[in-house]
Amino acid sequence: MRLNKTYWRAIRRYFLVFTAIAFLPLALVFLVRNEQFYKLKGYEATKVKDNFADQTFRYPVMLLGKNKDLTIAATGNSRKRFSKYDKYINETHLPLIPDEAIQSLSESDMLKVEKRMERRRKLLSEKCTELGLDVVGTDSWHKPNPWEFLVNKKHHIIWCNVFKAASSSWMFNFNVLAGYSADFLHKTKEILLHLARERYPRVTLEELHTAQNNSITFLIARHPFERLLSAYRDKFVYAIPHSFHDKLGRKIVRTYRKKSQQLKPPKYPTFSEFVRWLLDQIKHGNHLDMHFVASTQFCTPCLINFDIILKFETLEEDQLYLIEKTGLKRIIAPEWRNMGKGKNTLELLQQFYSKLSRNELDGLYDYYRYDFELFNYSATSYFNIAKAKELDIPEETAALLGKPHA
Repeated sequence: MRLNKTYWRAIRRYFLVFTAIAFLPLALVFLVRNEQFYKLKGYEATKVKDNFADQTFRYPVMLLGKNKDLTIAATGNSRKRFSKYDKYINETHLPLIPDEAIQSLSESDMLKVEKRMERRRKLLSEKCTELGLDVVGTDSWHKPNPWEFLVNKKHHIIWCNVFKAASSSWMFNFNVLAGYSADFLHKTKEILLHLARERYPRVTLEELHTAQNNSITFLIARHPFERLLSAYRDKFVYAIPHSFHDKLGRKIVRTYRKKSQQLKPPKYPTFSEFVRWLLDQIKHGNHLDMHFVASTQFCTPCLINFDIILKFETLEEDQLYLIEKTGLKRIIAPEWRNMGKGKNTLELLQQFYSKLSRNELDGLYDYYRYDFELFNYSATSYFNIAKAKELDIPEETAALLGKPHA
């Protein structure tokens, strides 16, 4: 009898253990489906049903598969939150730049840049009306998008962060304004955007409009094709091993490169393979990575007022003007960060865009057309490169036919 009891106790223990093991995967799936799997660096996936957030682009933390009903929403909110970065923050006393290190424009240069800004605002307004982009509609080109704005109420400055348009430099600046020490920002391995979103919660359209009443709102524009090439090189050519873009790049190679060539270098997608993938994403209405999405779609400048429009090509003067107008010249020192690697821009443009077909270039222009129109950029030199390829004209000769417009 004692032997039988011991035997059945052992059987029961084994049964309970194996039952627990069997249910463990189901429990993990439950957690994944509900919340935990999508959490990453302070972001979480959620269905957003308000009237502005169902955009055609999101942060690149989603799986490589398609998930059109999901958007990425920051977990930040207006409530006081405790962060592991609090010890690096001092909002009360920001360090001031010494008088001898302050950079500023002369009075005549300030007037010159002021007129430049007036021309840019005027052109933007005219083109918005001409293209019908100032009318609210149902698609992401015609719905105001406050989602990407960083609002600093204390210093009365608001920025729509167009990625690959001096975004690293100004993300650094906005983190300084949020109270992070410059020393910490220079040393940290954390992504600056993640640090910023700890301090700058997402805002609604109503909250953005309220903040704009006593703030200066700005964005930085860049030639669409230069910006796209910069994003491609940064995210794929120099991808961090095992990162989202490294994995995405391998998927693009498997899809757009001949099987017989897939094991040959480069391991990352060529520019042509990347462009073919991007055009397919656009064609099928898939979500676009924030680094590749058109500025017009990202910041909706025809539906949200911008006081100052800086340009990458004139950034040195433009940002000194902005810093002067916002009264921040004792706090922010213009700084250029992550300005690219290797060859100069003109060489890179010839090298990469000469590999595209005319149809691929047409497809890119069709998508970025509003960025060209609203911010007064030209694609002529790029089409000259494509034409030279068709006619078998040397690339150096094609470059003489025109250069990227500033």
